[in-house]
Order: sequence, then C-alpha cells, then structure tokens
Amino acid sequence: MSITVAPITPSFVAEISGIDLAQLLKPGDRDAIEAAINHYAVVVFRGQKLTDAQQIDFSAQFGPIHSSAQRARHTGIKHRLERTELADISNLDGDGKVLDANARRRLDWLANRLWHTDASFRAIPGALSLLYAHVIPDQGGDTEFADLRAAYDALPDSTRKQLEGLIAIHSIWHSRGQLDVDRSRYTEQELASLPPVPQRIVRTHPGSHRKTLYLAAHASHIEGMPVPDGRLLLMDLMEHATRPPFVHAHKWREGDLVIWDNRCTMHRARPFDTTKVRDLRRVTTRDVASTLEQAA
Repeated sequence: MSITVAPITPSFVAEISGIDLAQLLKPGDRDAIEAAINHYAVVVFRGQKLTDAQQIDFSAQFGPIHSSAQRARHTGIKHRLERTELADISNLDGDGKVLDANARRRLDWLANRLWHTDASFRAIPGALSLLYAHVIPDQGGDTEFADLRAAYDALPDSTRKQLEGLIAIHSIWHSRGQLDVDRSRYTEQELASLPPVPQRIVRTHPGSHRKTLYLAAHASHIEGMPVPDGRLLLMDLMEHATRPPFVHAHKWREGDLVIWDNRCTMHRARPFDTTKVRDLRRVTTRDVASTLEQAA
C-alpha cells in the first residue's frame, strides 16, 4: 500500500495522499481507500489532474455508476458534458457560459444548497459520490458535510426507539418545491421519470456496520403519519444532525477530488458569487438495493 491517510477528526473526514487517481489503482490501494471511506465517510484527494473519462474510470472501481438524473429532469436542452455518468455541478450552460439568473437549470441547481443525500429519490439510491473540481471561485462555494452516524449515536434512546421501522418518502420534486421551483417548468415526462420512493430513516451502514440516520431535503413525509407530524419529525432530525459537532466544511481547491458516502452523510453547497465560474463534475455510484431491502 502506497497511500497515506491523514484524519481530520478521529472518525469523520480524512485526506489521502501519495496516489495519482488518473492511473488504475493497485488492489491494495483500492481496498485501503474503501476502508478509509467506510471509517471516515468523507475522503479528500488534493492536486489531481483528471479528464472526464479518468474520473469515470476511477469511480467505476468502487461500484456501478448511476446515470445523471439531470438528463431525466432537463430534457430538450443542450448539456455541456458528453458523458451521461457525469452530473454537471456548475453554473454553466451548454455553451460554457454562466447561467442566466432565471435559467431553469440554475434555479433547480440552487437546491444543492439544501442539506441532502445524492439520489435518495431513486428506488436504488446513491452509494458514493465522487466530485472533482475543475474551476473554483476565489471565495465561497464550500461544501459542508454532516456525519449521520454520529448524529444517530447522539440521539436519546427514546428517539431511537421512536424511529425504529419508520419509512420516509423521498422525491426530488419535494426538495425543489422547498425553494418554490414551479413544477410547471418541467414536462409531464420529466416529472414522471423520477417518482417518489420509500427509504428507511434508520439503516445500518454496510461497510462500518454502524447505525446511521438516512435523511435529506428530498424526504417529503413519513409513511403512516399525518404529513405535518412526519415533516416536523424530519425537520427536528435534520436540525439535530446538522449541529456543529457533526459538520465539516470542505474548502475547495482546483484539482480536489472528494468522495463521500451518501449512505451515512448529508451535504450542502454554500453560497458564492454566481457571476464567477464554478465548475465541478460528479459521479455517483449505485447502492446495492433499496434501503427497504437492506439491514435496518
């Protein structure tokens, strides 16, 4: 093994150095990176130089890749990136120009500033996300991460018991609706392509075997509860899980690749001057099954 793992805290976020991610990983290095992800949930690689194809090839060493949901909910527009495995986490249009303030994709993209978990709105949700920085503005644009394992551990026993077996309904249209994004901006085909799905609120992380909350801005309501009661419970859990002891802010540099585990974290983008270019590209791997089919 040639890599070095430097923890930011004993159990959450680490920097990994001593490796060029543009090259095929040695089996020992791949296993060491996976072990670091299982332990720290978020890992950071600095100073990488990756093409889109190299980012995708690296990501594929950690599981099957989700096609970008952006393609499903933004039909009939010119997409900047050719590869469907990549989500365009930028403020650029199909011609590489900064998006107009009222552009539908910009308004949709603003929901990344809500606390969320990638692809929890899909029947088979996201596992790992791998986000690579091409262009970073001079100020702002950090990404904050919340440790949902530590948040679960800190819950009172009575709350943990209350959460046993609860299922939330996740929908990307719910998260967009929180910012008053008009559903009429989307076609019926786009809306139908991403229907609501059920996911457990508490699950066991398969790599660490730790219990973890599974929350997101996509979580609309809780099955079997009046909608207002379920939403208040979800709001309380989100507030608890994003308290400062559970949160780390990553300050981006060009060439950073950050991997996070959606099965036990939430994240959100922070504000920046959106007249300046911010160009990041994300690959998300698929989980093995719906959370309902995995260990609670």
